Amino acid sequence: MGKRISYSQLSMFSDCPERWKLNYVDKLRVFESNIYLVFGTAMHEVLQEYLEVMYFDSVKNADKLNLEQRLHDKLIEGFKKAKEEEGKEPCTLEELKEFFQDGCDILDFVKKRRADYFSKRGYKLIGCEVPIDVELKKNIKMVGYLDLVILDEYHNTLKIYDIKTSTMGWNKWQKKDENKTQQLLLYKQFYSKQYNHPIDKIEVEYFIVKRKLWEKAMFPQKRVQKFSPASGKPSMNKVAKRLNTFLDVAFDDEGEYKIDDIIPTPSKKACRWCEFNQTEHCKVGVK
Repeated sequence: MGKRISYSQLSMFSDCPERWKLNYVDKLRVFESNIYLVFGTAMHEVLQEYLEVMYFDSVKNADKLNLEQRLHDKLIEGFKKAKEEEGKEPCTLEELKEFFQDGCDILDFVKKRRADYFSKRGYKLIGCEVPIDVELKKNIKMVGYLDLVILDEYHNTLKIYDIKTSTMGWNKWQKKDENKTQQLLLYKQFYSKQYNHPIDKIEVEYFIVKRKLWEKAMFPQKRVQKFSPASGKPSMNKVAKRLNTFLDVAFDDEGEYKIDDIIPTPSKKACRWCEFNQTEHCKVGVK
């Protein structure tokens, strides 16, 4: 069986090849859940269910769904699963209650303003969690799932959505973070290849839902922020080059790991969240 890589691997490698090696080659990866992951998963599933009922059935029946109850159940399910798998609670009950209320506010906004973001007239839901499974080189595949794929039937244009949960939305620095924004550019290329849809007929968008709003703001605020990164040829060539560098440095011609050229690339940004920083595994990180 060959290697299966994900965008998260590419992202980690781009930040620091050594961190990627410690996680995926040396298998020192220690996964710990938290409230952000539990909440993100729950919100994805509830929003996707709402849109599936809306597109495949009717807006009326979608609006009848008790989304708050579904979110509550998903949060409890995620909390219990994390506790069972890791032997400890991923968050406090107070955090769970706070995030639940935030989620209810998001869902209420999306239902009330649904027509501003998702139209049924002339649009078709291709699917949620649409799989990407593309061979990159011998014995190496890129795998992933697309949150939402919607077809504009009149123009034969697809839009690939990535749902993101955020505290207060993306600021200008997050929008400029290529590790954060280039995922959909790769998926655009791979979707075109795998499903034989013209690449110039594919658009991408980050659908960002915000838990918190600015207090005492002078203008109306939205719980949803839309962001479409530049996805023309220059931008797609850039991420394709990044992927090819990863493949060339980390894998040989047979798809096996090669680690001779794997070195740490410490930086304040990369080391800040690295689980190996200042440990026996990596002492060159930035404090």
